[in-house]
Amino acid sequence: MSIKVDVQLDCKRLSCPMPIVRTKKMMDQLEPGQVIEVQATDPGSLADIQGWAKSTGHQYLGTKQEGEVLKHYLRKASESELQEERKFPHVIQNEEFLKKLDCNEGFFLLDVREPAEYAFGHIPGAYSIPFGQLEERMNEIPKDQLIYVICRSGTRSDMAAQQLTKHGFTNVVNVVPGMSKWSGPVDHEK
Repeated sequence: MSIKVDVQLDCKRLSCPMPIVRTKKMMDQLEPGQVIEVQATDPGSLADIQGWAKSTGHQYLGTKQEGEVLKHYLRKASESELQEERKFPHVIQNEEFLKKLDCNEGFFLLDVREPAEYAFGHIPGAYSIPFGQLEERMNEIPKDQLIYVICRSGTRSDMAAQQLTKHGFTNVVNVVPGMSKWSGPVDHEK
């Protein structure tokens, strides 16, 4: 199957949030209806691209994998299809969350990064559900608890917090800027 694309964007060897940042910039230069091929090697880019497209109104067409390269295809939306990118309103800064962690207040910490990211360092007690699996694994998350959501940069956790809220979770907070700037305790998989 041959897919006609108007622009190819090389995001290989970049991790979240860079494929999304580059895709946003390139989308601004495209005409409505044009198709972009985003080439990435980060496995988390699939969920990131899908989530971003859904939150902005651009059309996610699909992904093909060739070796270790994921080729994501997106169609730029027309003005009438676009929606303003939403940001989750309830956030907590890393430093403030560290204080809550130190006080051992009752909450559920959800880490939505990919398994490899989680394995190489996560906050003790964090529960891992990669963003791309969140929809099908929501039953593992307690609805009656305060839920803090974290990722590497705050982007996936923002989309995850929005998704949780859409599914009836009422006490959700996004931890920003996330693990990329985390200075608290970290556990590693052995």
